[in-house]
Amino acid sequence: MTTGQHRTTEPGTGPEDSERLPSLAEQMADQLGGWRGLVESSIPVVVFVIANILGELRPAVIASVAVGLLIAGLRLAQRRPVRHAVNGLFGIGIGAAIAWRTGDERDFYLPGILYGIGYGLALLVSAAIRQPLVGWIWSVLVAKGRSEWRDDPRLVRTFTQLTVLWGVVWLAKVGVQAGLYLAHQDTALGVARLALGYPPYALLLLITVWTVRRVTREAAAPEPLPGA
Repeated sequence: MTTGQHRTTEPGTGPEDSERLPSLAEQMADQLGGWRGLVESSIPVVVFVIANILGELRPAVIASVAVGLLIAGLRLAQRRPVRHAVNGLFGIGIGAAIAWRTGDERDFYLPGILYGIGYGLALLVSAAIRQPLVGWIWSVLVAKGRSEWRDDPRLVRTFTQLTVLWGVVWLAKVGVQAGLYLAHQDTALGVARLALGYPPYALLLLITVWTVRRVTREAAAPEPLPGA
C-alpha cells in the first residue's frame, strides 16, 4: 500500500472519515469539558485563593477539597462525565495534602508546577527523537488508535513542530509560576495558576486541531492532471 493510500484511509485524517469525525468545535469541547468543565475545574482553586486571603491555610485547604468533592459528586448524581472533575480533584488533593503537611500555602501549587516542568520536557524530548508526543496523543484521541501519520513525512514534521510549540509554551507558563513560587508571591501564584491554565491550553488545542486538519486535507486532495 502506498503512502497516499495510507493518508486517505487513516481514521481521523482521510476525506471520508473527516465527515464522520466530530467538528473542530466538538473536539475542542470534548477535550476542555465544555464551558461547565472549564468553570468547575477552576472553582476549587478560586476557593482556595479567596479563602486563603480571607483566613488561614488549613480552612482554605478544607474548603477547596470539599468543593472539588461536591462538584465530582454532583456530576456523578447527574450521570455526567466525571473525567475532568476527577482529574482536577486529583491535582487539588495532592497539593492540598502537601500544603497541609508543610503549612506553606505555596505548596498547594507545587505539584502542578512539577508536573508542568516534566510534561514540557517530555514534549521537547519526544520531538527531538522524532516521536512527537502530540502525534501519539492525536492517534489515541482522534484517529481511533491508528498511527499511519508516521508514514507521512509531512505529518511527522507537522506533529513535531506542534509538539515543540506545546513544550515551549508549557515550560514558559510553568516558568512564570515557578518564579512566583520562589519569590513567595502566594496570591499572585494563585492568580497565575488560573490565568495560565485553560486559556493557553485552549489556544494550543485550537491551533493543533486546525493545523492537522488542514495538512491532512491538503495531503488527501487529488493531484492535478498533467497539462491541466
